[in-house]
Amino acid sequence: MPLDLAVLVFDLLGTFAFAISGALLAVQKGFDVVGSLLLASLTGLGGGVIRDLLLDQGVPNAFAEPLYLVPVVLAVLIVLVGLVHEGRLHRTLLVFDALGLATFCVMGATIAHTAGLNPVAAVLLGVTTAVGGGAMRDVVANRVPQIVDPDGVYATPTFLGAGLAVLLLELELFGAPAAVAVALLVFAARLLAVVRGWRLPLASMRPADRRAARDDGAAAG
Repeated sequence: MPLDLAVLVFDLLGTFAFAISGALLAVQKGFDVVGSLLLASLTGLGGGVIRDLLLDQGVPNAFAEPLYLVPVVLAVLIVLVGLVHEGRLHRTLLVFDALGLATFCVMGATIAHTAGLNPVAAVLLGVTTAVGGGAMRDVVANRVPQIVDPDGVYATPTFLGAGLAVLLLELELFGAPAAVAVALLVFAARLLAVVRGWRLPLASMRPADRRAARDDGAAAG
């Protein structure tokens, strides 16, 4: 598969996966179908819009290409009729969110590198593409964005995926098979982090601060 076609396929797949997660969260929050469409659009298209605006290459793809609306509408309809529904312990939402992270970090980094950004900037833009839509989704749905939630490792796998993608691009070893392999690695890392409860160190290691964080978490729960 040519790389340009692979980028488009991955971009649409990531849009669909993130849109599913947005539509599922809309169900959890009791939104109507218009609210579901809004949340799915923010989640599925938000990261790509941020990427395209930062690259300053004209109208973002989400607005220039109607094709990008297809996976969003399809995701909302699938959730609406119950073909995909929330599983036990929010498992379904987490799986689709992880799939969106995996595809978007790889494609965001690839598009940024192709646009001529230096490797560090390409990695950062790949991560931004991956986490941007999910952050919008969580803020609009009035919940703590997963990127700042200490339970589970969220952004770290995207740094791994974007970094590997850029490294392979620099070595001229990147192609569709490599993109799939890197995305699968990110997907697996995110799900393992959730299942095993991996956490990063808190912002402060002082015992008093850790106790306060636990107390705040217990109060919020």
